[in-house]
Amino acid sequence: MSGNDSSGGAAGKRPNELLASWFVRSGWSKGELARQVNRRARRLGAHHISTDTSRVRRWLDGEQPREPIPRILSELFSERFGCVVSAEDLGLRACRRTASADGVDLPWTGPQTVEMIGEFSRSDLMLARRGFLGTSLVMAAGPALIEPMQRWLVPAPGGPDAPAPPAADRGGRRAPRLSGPELELLEQTVVMFRGWDAQCGGGLRRKAVVGQLHEVTDLLQDSHPEPVRRRLFRVTAELSELAGWMSYDIGLQPTAQKYFVLALHAAKEAGDRPLGSYVLSNMSRQMIHLGRPEDALELIHLAQYGGRAGATPRTQAMLYAMEARAYANLGKPDKCHRAVRMAEDAFSDAGRDDTDPGWITFFSEAELHAENAHSYRDLAYVAGRSPAYTSLAQPAMGKAVELFGRECGEDGGGHQRSYALNLAGMATVHLLQREPEQCAALAGQALGVAKRLRSERVNNRIRKTVAGAAREFGHVAEVAEVAERLAGELPEGGEVALAV
Repeated sequence: MSGNDSSGGAAGKRPNELLASWFVRSGWSKGELARQVNRRARRLGAHHISTDTSRVRRWLDGEQPREPIPRILSELFSERFGCVVSAEDLGLRACRRTASADGVDLPWTGPQTVEMIGEFSRSDLMLARRGFLGTSLVMAAGPALIEPMQRWLVPAPGGPDAPAPPAADRGGRRAPRLSGPELELLEQTVVMFRGWDAQCGGGLRRKAVVGQLHEVTDLLQDSHPEPVRRRLFRVTAELSELAGWMSYDIGLQPTAQKYFVLALHAAKEAGDRPLGSYVLSNMSRQMIHLGRPEDALELIHLAQYGGRAGATPRTQAMLYAMEARAYANLGKPDKCHRAVRMAEDAFSDAGRDDTDPGWITFFSEAELHAENAHSYRDLAYVAGRSPAYTSLAQPAMGKAVELFGRECGEDGGGHQRSYALNLAGMATVHLLQREPEQCAALAGQALGVAKRLRSERVNNRIRKTVAGAAREFGHVAEVAEVAERLAGELPEGGEVALAV
């Protein structure tokens, strides 16, 4: 065993009760945790780490390990429990963080935003095949996340109409070289990438998006007139948001969060508040996924406040729908109901003549039904499988499945991932209603769609649904059949490794 993974002996130390609590609840043995730490360390290139059961025992006794052990333990327990478990939550010393690597409290300036996006995307391209961005990348949550994001609303020096600084002050290199048609082509490329993501999932084209992002940040090193500069920053923000969304979809959560934060910085440089609110809504969705509904609610309220002036009715409806999801997961039914109604009212004002930006056009009638259905479904779980909330979820989820199924058709087009997610969602509704045959049928349909995607989020949703059905109704033939089919057609693991 190497002596480089510890800060010293346990003499004079108190037992680490926080770590012990998480460890006991995990169900792992000391040997199993040691093996997982070693395996993760090798993936990170930290080959000097060689942990054994005695070392795990010393951590539990109060020994403070050196980096990257705290970050590895944070990742392992976060994955085990499906929520953010920080090094501090484990009773370990706070990790030292750097802005370029994993911090979210970054400078809100154009040149530094360009530099950080360029550095991060370059690292991603170099290391994507191994599915990580180095040993220092961790999730931020709570005040460490919310407070830096609030600075999105602080006006830039000189106000939004201030003239652009001279090229030399922005690190400009040469005269403008982008024509109007070239800019339009970049913007159309983002639309194309969004279509690929919806149809194929985040794993298939993520590297292409990151590569395009890196190229656009390289263009921002040049000197441009202010209108061109803002359009380039808008493209940068959309690409960074999409890189974050795709990373989230395949389970690279810290990577996703960093791209979202950088996208928010770029949106601020573009002067596009509604786009910034959209980025924050995706950060909110990620926090719900990670079991942090309090953070999700803070982020969505920040999005609503910041984007209130320029958001179209469709964007407002999406933000209200995400607010409902947060309230549902907090177990606040009255506020959830109100947000659902606000989402429906706002969407009723979204007409065909609205000048919606391209990033919000995905929020269709099907998506509205889907979000509201998932809010009621989440409320049902929080309220102990409440039949009342399940009955509210069923018609909305059924409508979402119908509309997405009609859109996707037989040709494999349309929003395939949303279709699969809502098929799985409808399966969970039937599970809540103790209808195992219907649950198995819907899960089987979702599995058929999932095989055409590269989305760990979809795969995990189906796995959890089938596992829940098997626990309660494993004796039902249809449930046993879909569980066997799942094991053969969608085995665990391997998804992130393919996400290049």
